[in-house]
Amino acid sequence: MHTYIKTLQEVSSRYAPSRILSFDIAHVFKALQLINTRGHISRDLLCRELNLGEGSIKTLVKHLIMENMIETSNAGTKMSDKGKKFFAELHFSIPAECTCPKCSIALGEFNYAILLKKLASAINIGIEQRDAAIKVGGIGATTLLFRKGKFMMPTANIDSLRKEPQIYRLLIEELNPKDGDVVIIASSEKDRRIAELSAKSAALFTVMNHKNHN
Repeated sequence: MHTYIKTLQEVSSRYAPSRILSFDIAHVFKALQLINTRGHISRDLLCRELNLGEGSIKTLVKHLIMENMIETSNAGTKMSDKGKKFFAELHFSIPAECTCPKCSIALGEFNYAILLKKLASAINIGIEQRDAAIKVGGIGATTLLFRKGKFMMPTANIDSLRKEPQIYRLLIEELNPKDGDVVIIASSEKDRRIAELSAKSAALFTVMNHKNHN
């Protein structure tokens, strides 16, 4: 299993007998993104953006510190040198994300698209990605393979966006996919944060599954 997936799992695991944690690897990924982007970040903002309680954020931050991924001070929380290197590697596989309006391939009130580099070979029929999204509260996910300039369902050799040029342009401009890349669009009826975490969960599951079978 790739180092960064193992690290995400360790951060989201219990270190001692205690109540079950309310966060998983998708929350850890989002926390690292926020810290990396903002430089310093408060726990209050982490609570709001990750949709978690103060106790859960306190535990998540504690686990990241134990893994030497972040450092804390009076100014807030920031990425350590180890954390920066780790995040760069993770970002290489999952480099781009964006929100997406409701359409034929994104059926929720809130939809979030995420790009995976060169992982078309890791996709079966897309059910696994849908289930990973549902596990963290989403209503499902659509998985698309980018081939010869077209977005295709894993089970159909046709352009899934041939009738929706505005969605096609959005994904091209925001995600910049290349041949062999994968786009996962997860949906939620309740909250944009749930849609985003669902997409991240499906993406990380795909990377993990791919590494397990290499």
